[in-house]
Amino acid sequence: MRMIEVALGTRSYPVHIAPGLLGQGERLRAALGGQHVLVVSNETIAPLYLPALQAAFAELQTRVFLLPDGELHKSFANVGQVMATLAAMGASRDATIVALGGGVVGDLAGFAAALWMRGIGFVQIPTTLLAMVDSSVGGKTGVNLPQGKNLVGAFHQPHAVFIDPDTLRTLPDRELRAGLAEVVKYAALGDPPFMDWLEQHTDAIAARDTEALQHAIETSVAHKARIVAADEHERGERALLNLGHTFGHAIEAATGYTRFLHGEAVAIGMVAAARLSAALGMATAADTRRLRVLLQRIGLPTAVPEDVDPRVLLELMRLDKKAQSGQLRLVLWRGIGRAELVAGVADDDILAVLSTLR
Repeated sequence: MRMIEVALGTRSYPVHIAPGLLGQGERLRAALGGQHVLVVSNETIAPLYLPALQAAFAELQTRVFLLPDGELHKSFANVGQVMATLAAMGASRDATIVALGGGVVGDLAGFAAALWMRGIGFVQIPTTLLAMVDSSVGGKTGVNLPQGKNLVGAFHQPHAVFIDPDTLRTLPDRELRAGLAEVVKYAALGDPPFMDWLEQHTDAIAARDTEALQHAIETSVAHKARIVAADEHERGERALLNLGHTFGHAIEAATGYTRFLHGEAVAIGMVAAARLSAALGMATAADTRRLRVLLQRIGLPTAVPEDVDPRVLLELMRLDKKAQSGQLRLVLWRGIGRAELVAGVADDDILAVLSTLR
């Protein structure tokens, strides 16, 4: 069992990482508040792992809310349905929402927890690699709008996070690859030795080697926990965690949240950010090639689709939450492990990269 603390004073919480955690009912129950528990999951994950939670919570007043699978369902309408379920069960302020699933489930469940009675507890049990290493830790919650991703939300930290790598056994290969984009992100923004390690262990991770996956998860969570503890509300260093995301979110929105998984869009976005950095003289083209080769070895896309208009992407990027007074601020780098937030990049430079990254 590895435990990594997200150090936020009186709101600190543990991230438990160990195979078999879903079978440890007593440990799971200890993270809950009162008698009311609402498990939010989706129709794909629930048949696999919900029975273990229902057994653990058998003595509590438990209900289940299931989402259809997919990013399209991270919506206000479904938050309203969660609210209606909480009301129907008479959930009080000591109720707990348990998120069982990937990033969509965790983001929506956490947002509902932030809203119900002005904030109740919630617990994250991520079942995808992407959620394990990124969205389950840090308290970012929210929903999408047609105009852009995660435009409405709240910072609402979980009471605990339980990461059971055994759940990755049922994760489709495409979802595993998408999660690895976020793993690569931590190396790219601040950990060159981790980049070296990933290049050496790409095949082992793709083969779902237990030790390799465990190391990738633990290293990523440790990075995320440190950054969140230093900058909970993304006023400084935490913004660097968005490497590739300004471009990636725009690509997701432009393609209707149906063509790319989040990690796939982020992979394209990271290459775009690296290429823009090189075009601005901040970094070498060699570092861009190294990043692109690693992402391609993993099996991730690294090009902007031919049918996506770069000008549409640029307009969508202006809705990015890092923007200030209508001015874009982008996470760029000065080479592997040296990311920084940059303002004032000319539209023409951004469009040139988006137009040629095909």
